[in-house]
This record gives sequence, C-alpha cells and structure tokens, in this order.
Amino acid sequence: MHFKEDSRFKETIAAFDALNGQDPHTVEVDEQSMPKELHDALAMTRWVEALYPKASEAVHLAARCQHLCRWEVPRSSYPEGRVSYLKWRADLKKRHAEQSAKVLQGRGYGSEMIDAVAAINLKRGLKSNPDVQQIEDALCLVFLEKQLEGYLGKWEDDKIIRILKKTWGKMSERAHEAALNLPMSDHARSLVEQALS
Repeated sequence: MHFKEDSRFKETIAAFDALNGQDPHTVEVDEQSMPKELHDALAMTRWVEALYPKASEAVHLAARCQHLCRWEVPRSSYPEGRVSYLKWRADLKKRHAEQSAKVLQGRGYGSEMIDAVAAINLKRGLKSNPDVQQIEDALCLVFLEKQLEGYLGKWEDDKIIRILKKTWGKMSERAHEAALNLPMSDHARSLVEQALS
C-alpha cells in the first residue's frame, strides 16, 4: 500500500490542516476567503507533487507542517532589524519542528520519521539532503507564485532583487525551470530578470 493511502498518513495530514486552518489571516482564492497558512501548505503539496512525484512520506508530511501555526509568533513580537529577523526565523523553525513532532507522535509515527520531518523543518542539509531540497524548492516557488506580487510597491525594488537572488540560490535547477514558467506581472518579471542578470 502506498503511504498516501495509509489511514495514519491521512489522519496526520488532516491534523496539520486543522491546525493551519485556525490561521486568523486569510487570502482570497476564487472569491472565497481561506486561512493563509492552510492555503500555503496546500500550495506546498501541489509543488512537491508537480516537481517530485516520487517524494518520500517525510517530504509530504513536512510540506503540510513547514510553517505550522506560524501566526502564533508574529514578526512584530521581535525587535526591528536583521539580527532579530534571523532570530525570529530560527526560533520559528525550531517551534515548527517541535509542534510537528507532537502531532506525528500522537498519530503513532516513530522516532525515525519524526527526526526526518524535523530535519526538513530545520532545513538541515540543504543541498545535501534531497528531502530538504525538495521542500526548499516548494517554499521558494510558493513565495514566487503567491507572495512576490504582494511586496511590489511595498518594498524598494533593490530589496526585492536582493531577496530574489537569495531565493534563486536556494533552488534546484528543476525549481528554476518551474519558476521561469510562472505567470507574473511585467514588474515582477523585470525584477526577476534583474536578479538573474
């Protein structure tokens, strides 16, 4: 039996979705409001399936819990500045890994799977662990597809170009190809081209 048909896997995905479904922040999808973190987690799975149809069970679990309940620790709860931003990001990764482990343990997963998902949550071995790279590709593509346009006009173009360069550096060639085929506004496309030039 494939892991996707296993009741434990299905129940765990449902548990992650139920938690992310509590996000008070929403996005509009087909004229309907949807919790943001649930929306993004579903987009993560969509990208994993599109790019890596043979992705492992750990990757599929991690796709749904990578930013589990992220809204509970907003960026505004940390001071301004890059050092505080990086601390916030590091603390969030650890929190997501811990929260995910509790859900996995509660559904009967053993330490091997819990450790594998935690390694992905914590991005241990990016560029050397294929599972981590697959999730990083999905994260970057969700950002480019769903979030980039929201920052246009909000942030200076130079800042966005710097972010795009860093994003591109984290992605695999397979993800680069997918990113270049995303529909984008002329402004976003121009910034991507500048970042890659």
